[in-house]
Order: sequence, then C-alpha cells, then structure tokens
Amino acid sequence: MATADAVVIGAGVMGASIAFHLARAGLRRVAVVEQGEVAGASTGRSGALVRMHYTNAPEARLALASLAYFHHWGDLVGGRDGDCGFRRTGFAMLVGPANAGRLRRTVAMLQALGVNTRLVEPAELRALQPGIAVDDLALAAYEPDSGYADPVATTRAFLAAARARGATLQEQTPVTGIRVTGGRVAGVATAAGPIDAPVVVCAAGCWNDRVAATAGVAVPITPVRSQWALYRRPPALAGGHLVLIDTALGVYTRPHGDDLTLAGLAAAEVGRPADPDRFDGDNDPDYPARVLAQLGRRLPALRAQPYVRGCAGLYDLSPDTRAIIDRAPGVDGLYLAAGFSGTGFKKSPAVGLGLAELITAGRATTVDLHPFRAGRFAEGDTDWGEEYELPAAWGHRF
Repeated sequence: MATADAVVIGAGVMGASIAFHLARAGLRRVAVVEQGEVAGASTGRSGALVRMHYTNAPEARLALASLAYFHHWGDLVGGRDGDCGFRRTGFAMLVGPANAGRLRRTVAMLQALGVNTRLVEPAELRALQPGIAVDDLALAAYEPDSGYADPVATTRAFLAAARARGATLQEQTPVTGIRVTGGRVAGVATAAGPIDAPVVVCAAGCWNDRVAATAGVAVPITPVRSQWALYRRPPALAGGHLVLIDTALGVYTRPHGDDLTLAGLAAAEVGRPADPDRFDGDNDPDYPARVLAQLGRRLPALRAQPYVRGCAGLYDLSPDTRAIIDRAPGVDGLYLAAGFSGTGFKKSPAVGLGLAELITAGRATTVDLHPFRAGRFAEGDTDWGEEYELPAAWGHRF
C-alpha cells in the first residue's frame, strides 16, 4: 500500500502550486496524481494573462499576492529546473463611456490595496500603445507591472520545485475515488492502486465535481468551452504590445513569443455545457475571422494578419463565477480548489500558498480565503459587488 502525507489530484497549474507549497511547508511525501499529463487540460490552453485588475477586492488580493512569484520566480520557487516564462509587457483595461465611472471606482479600490495601477485617458493610451484606435474609448486602467506567462512552463517549474523537496508525480493515473472512513479522508483509489493519506486536495479542474462526488461532496461547477487564436504579428508591432482586455469590443489580446499575437472573445459558450472527456479542442471554422474583426478594430495593424493556429479549452464555471478554495464540507482532510471560471492562472501562486497554510496550520494567513468558502452558495452570500456593464451574450466577466 502506497502512503503519502497528502495527495493532490490534478497536475494543472493549481495542483502544481498546491504541491509545491505543501512541500515547502514541510510535507515531504506529497503525491500528485494526474489522469493525463502535466498541464494537459485547461492549463495548457490558458491565455495565461498576469494582471491584477478585478472589480472586487478578494480576487485582486489573490492576484496581487501572486504577482511577486512571476516577478521573482527564482527567489520564491527556484529557477534551476525552469521558470514561468513571464514577460512584463504592461496591461490595460479598456472601457467605453458606460463603464467609465465603474473603472474609476475600481482603480481607486485597487490602489488602496497596493496595486500599481492608474487611470489613463485615450491620448495617453495612444502613447503607451502606438497604433491603438481609441475613438470609442472613454478611459483605461494601466498596470505597468503586468503581462503574461507560459502556463505549461509555470506548471512544470512548480512541480520540479515540489519534486526537489520530495513530492512525487504520477501521470496517466486516473483517480477512481476518494476513500473516506468515518467522515474522514483515508486516501484515494487510483488506476495504479490505492494511496493512503490523511489529506487529499481536489484540484482536478473540470473533473472536480465528478471526483469530489466519490466522497459524497457536491462541487457546483459547469464546464464551458472557450477559444483563443494566434495571428502573425506585423512589423508595426514587432516589439510586442500591451496585454489588453477590451470591454468595449469584447476581446482580449496579448503578445505570444517574439512574432505572434494571441486573442480571444469574451463570449464563452455559457449556454452549452461541455463534456470534459469529449469536446472539440480546435477553433470553430469561423472563430479566427470573428476574433480578427474585433481585434483589428482596436489594433488596426493586425486587421489583415494571417491566422496561425488556435485551440479551445474549458472553463470550470461556478454559480457565481468565482473560485471555491476551502475545506470540503462534511469530510475532514478533504480540500477543494475548484470553479476558477477561466481566471485562475494568475492567482495560482497565492491559491497554493493559502491552501498550504490552511492544511498545515489550520488557517490561511497570507491571503484571505474566506470569500471563496464552499458554504457561500447555501448562505446566499454571492454578491461580489459592482461589475462592468457587459452584454449578457458575452457570458464572461473581467
């Protein structure tokens, strides 16, 4: 019988961060069990934006606490076996007149939290991002410290650092059940045999509901398909460009390496739940043209650029589109990291740190996990405050 101090189910970026932080906290036998391969599901298809702009303080605090990892990976995680591939490009949130007041209030809240952000008028935005069209914009929020990272490299680097501290990784090993005895976790059953452990962390992305159900725990998530596409970057943008989230046009974009631009639409397929075991992982035939039509309105130099490739991944939407980071109700020793709803990558360092503190010390002290508690749905406490006014058809929040 294999034994461990803790089992982490899932080797996406959340599972990798949790494993690293548990190992760093002193748990020498952390077993990461993955049904496929490292970063092989939603993480590997993430847009991997690194920004702190949220309209609510709890999510902004997680993103802010995570930013130091991306800036100082070698010091906080270790760089001998790879880094996170972070590129500091700067980030801007763009709004039209309907959202200008909300943006002002959001930036004031973020500044009070310590986020390095400021309001910029359209004329200054043109100076920060040459070639951008701003006629329909009222205002933007600019974060000079933000950018994007490599989601697969981030995951692998977290796992390498965890394994250097004694953690183990089993790929191609589905978890067939969470074992519970007398209301307490006893370990997991896997396709390769059981593992005894007093702690199990369910970080299985869009499979979290199925895996947690084997322990009698309901995790309210809905898998929803979302896409992005890559385009050749023109000479006018050869040096790269800002990461942009454009609430006026419903598009987001970032550079991708030295010669490509990644872009996606806000319209995830919310009304069409997906099966994580069977979904189309390629772009819809008309998707690249639809993205480029919007992207080209904001960055005209990209208007006629060739499509290179793209993909579709899944968001694990919770009922209020915010994460569940907590003890599992009713089962001692079981913990949940679920429902990140397409905005989890940038928060993964703080989520791993907070869960490791909760597991090893009984309470998260570096970050506040209380707003992300599993019981908030039963309590009816799902009001996250003011959000941007967006078309309902977009089905996505920023």
